[in-house]
Amino acid sequence: MTYKRLLAASSAIVLGAGSGFATSVLAQVPNSSGTTQSTTPSGAARAGDTTGGMNITSRAESNFARDRNITVMQRPREGYEARGVRAGTFLVFPKIALTAEHNDNIYARDDNEIDDNIIRIAPEVTFNSDWNRHQVFGYARAIVNQFQDNEDENTTDWLVGVAGRLDVSRDTRVNGRFDWSHLTEPRTAPGAPQSALEPVQYDLRAVALGFQHEFNRLMVAGRFDARTFEYDNPPRQGGGTVDQSFRDRTVTTLGGRADYAVSPATAFFVDLSTNKHEYDRGASATNINRDSDGYQALVGVNFELGAVTRGEIGVGYLSQSFDDPSHGDIDGFGARAQLEWFPTQLTTVTLTGTRTIEDSPVPGAAGYLSTNLGARVDHELLRNVILSGYAGWGNDDYENIGREDRRNTLGVSATYLLNRNVGLTVSFDRSKQDTRRGAGNDFEQNRVGATLTAQF
Repeated sequence: MTYKRLLAASSAIVLGAGSGFATSVLAQVPNSSGTTQSTTPSGAARAGDTTGGMNITSRAESNFARDRNITVMQRPREGYEARGVRAGTFLVFPKIALTAEHNDNIYARDDNEIDDNIIRIAPEVTFNSDWNRHQVFGYARAIVNQFQDNEDENTTDWLVGVAGRLDVSRDTRVNGRFDWSHLTEPRTAPGAPQSALEPVQYDLRAVALGFQHEFNRLMVAGRFDARTFEYDNPPRQGGGTVDQSFRDRTVTTLGGRADYAVSPATAFFVDLSTNKHEYDRGASATNINRDSDGYQALVGVNFELGAVTRGEIGVGYLSQSFDDPSHGDIDGFGARAQLEWFPTQLTTVTLTGTRTIEDSPVPGAAGYLSTNLGARVDHELLRNVILSGYAGWGNDDYENIGREDRRNTLGVSATYLLNRNVGLTVSFDRSKQDTRRGAGNDFEQNRVGATLTAQF
């Protein structure tokens, strides 16, 4: 199964999911634990990336290959795949998605809820090399949101990036990538200021390098990434601006991992990483010192049980120490898990879980401990009809300010591929947040939408 076929098949479904899955993924706030998360486009995020998370290699004889099954969302669908445009030894995939969405609480408030209709236009182009060895992948995307009645909420985001993999030898790979994005923080984000007339926007630049080498039963990998966040100051209700410059920062992470295969289907691993968070603004009379250093140590197992279940579970310890002694250290149990179950070839069930330390967007708190669980089911009703549903639960416990937020999400979608060029998705999702302790923001938000996607 070649990568170009997986890319073409998955892009029509995942990126065409409209208001339900795709746009909510792109809108989420990036985490600060060193793992690439939701701001990275789904097709671009893992091109040749085997330096963290699940280690799925392309060599069938490898002790670390976990490719006996293919998820519903990755499966190629003959007759419904984008052909792309050949440019020498590259394949180029243009696409555009048009979404109509209704949001019943656009400001994510617990009172004075305001609804609106949104038109979203998302043009995109991706390319990837068509080589036997090595790989280069790139993308450019824009997301334009137009609100019918609340023009101050209109936004234009853009994302560009390139990734590559160098196959040094049969057992050695080197990875690299660069991403640059201008994004909008959703009103549902924990630190989104309710006094702002417009959503908070920010620039994110990220660079990552990694390597992987196999020694028969032993695989070692290393990774480095650096991300720089720069926030705009939105206008404030009543005049002036809402200062967000205290969030500008650079986060660097250095990590290493070793996997030992006890069988061709099971490997135990140790994953160690350190991070440094450096803020542009130091301590002052109106700002706390948020600089910090931290580490994470995980041990776990990576496995594939026949063609029915595969996954990775890692548990351990994480800690973040702040330069300002008035902030207590955040530490405790850390975890990362992903399980994929294939009850039939037409159904994929995915379970995920994480426990990480994140940078706080809330004034007065430097960080918080975030626990997240998720479940997703994808079912191929027909070769060109895919049904999906997901549920998520999260808990954020803030240091120093005694705040604890509980989050719940729920969503469903259905995708109908008319042909290899056109697809239609309808979706519904619901988000809810309850502040269980301290001063926060309680809200419920429901969104329903339909997306028409054209790809070539």
